[in-house]
Amino acid sequence: MATLADSFLADLEELSDNEADVNEEEGGVDATNMEEDIDGDIEDIEALNYDDLDNVSKLQKSQRFTDIMQKVEAALQNGSDISNHGMVLEDDPEYQLIVDCNVLSVDIENEIVIIHNFIRDKYRLKFPELESLVHHPIDYARVVKKIGNEMDLTLVDLEGLLPSAIIMVVSVTASTTSGKPLPEDVLQKTIDACDRALALDAAKKKVLDFVESRMSYIAPNLSAIVGSAVAAKLMGTAGGLSALAKMPACNVQLLGAKKKNLAGFSTATSQFRVGYLEQTEIFQSTPPPLRMRACRLLAAKSTLAARVDSTRGDPSGTAGRSFREEIHKKIEKWQEPPPAKQPKPLPVPDSEPKKKRGGRRLRKMKERYAVTDMRKLANRMLFGVPEESSLGDGLGEGYGMLGQAGSGKLRVSVGQSKLAAKVAKRFKEKSYGSSGATSGLTSSLAFTPVQGIELSNPQAHAHQLGGGTQSTYFSETGTFSKIKKT
Repeated sequence: MATLADSFLADLEELSDNEADVNEEEGGVDATNMEEDIDGDIEDIEALNYDDLDNVSKLQKSQRFTDIMQKVEAALQNGSDISNHGMVLEDDPEYQLIVDCNVLSVDIENEIVIIHNFIRDKYRLKFPELESLVHHPIDYARVVKKIGNEMDLTLVDLEGLLPSAIIMVVSVTASTTSGKPLPEDVLQKTIDACDRALALDAAKKKVLDFVESRMSYIAPNLSAIVGSAVAAKLMGTAGGLSALAKMPACNVQLLGAKKKNLAGFSTATSQFRVGYLEQTEIFQSTPPPLRMRACRLLAAKSTLAARVDSTRGDPSGTAGRSFREEIHKKIEKWQEPPPAKQPKPLPVPDSEPKKKRGGRRLRKMKERYAVTDMRKLANRMLFGVPEESSLGDGLGEGYGMLGQAGSGKLRVSVGQSKLAAKVAKRFKEKSYGSSGATSGLTSSLAFTPVQGIELSNPQAHAHQLGGGTQSTYFSETGTFSKIKKT
């Protein structure tokens, strides 16, 4: 048998100068075939009658559906074959049947949706508001079959089909609906569609029962966590154990979730993002405030268990039981009360006096921020003697005992502090240069009314303090004198 490379080489050798002619001939044939295919598709679409249920729903009459259902019924009657449990899982014919059942369950779900749309289109003329009140396809088919052409819903018993709150809303809405009774032929087609949807739902339940009975062998770890029934539903919805193992935990949590109609009631106690995991024993035994956390934990551990089962890592189911114990421990840990706060003891009292810095710096600081005698008198008052104030009659800033003793005038002898005296003395003796030069603000020019501009000595007292180099240039009177020669 020629390989792919040899066939390519043979095609290249066959290329010749008449390639254009060959392409034209092939193009003409392809165009003719395309036109025939388009005409055939248009004829099929035109021939398709949407009013006929058999043209819309074809799964029940297919050979694959019939063969799988016969094998499932036979397997349910005969039970599990223990002799095949030692072989490889992929080679087991029972496992192949389970895989086919998982695929068939998905096809049944899709078929039920198609039939549900057919029923809605037909029954919308009779009760258009019903599809917005009842969302689940099977519940909708049961209610339509029960109501039929009856206009007064008080004569129809819907107990057991819908919750009491939804029944009340449906009855009130039916009394004000704008629908009209259906013709007999349309009503008969609608009832037949309802029967077919219910038959498909029964077939799906039978398939799930078969898968559930084999779960202890196919997926022992997953069954140990969520139970055989929920494991079968998860596998059926996901499309097999391998598909479930490849699915993330957030999607496993939503498998089987359906839209809920609360009919105006509170959403506080409703779980919207919970699917088949809601039916597990762990979820039902968990307190309502912790159920969403428990559902996320269940989904995560179920995904791990499905991955273990898909590789046949633990056929005994030990890993699944350990996962289940871990889930129980975590839920119990969540329910534990928080630890009580321990009383904090008071610190040991420090009776020893604190060490404070002393010395010249501390004395200066105390002297700088000490309260003066004037402030002490302003803060004191004599008993029974009104104080003087800045605005009079007790208004403004009060003077306290200032001026109370003596003539009544504001006389306070403020003595200069030692620190202020020392700072003033140091500022007075400060020189502006090491050579005895004058400050930049002084000048040797003096303006007199007699002589006009004269040269004067700005530091005449320097001669009295010991003289200096300036005595050779200025006289004692401050006038300019002759410069002595050295």
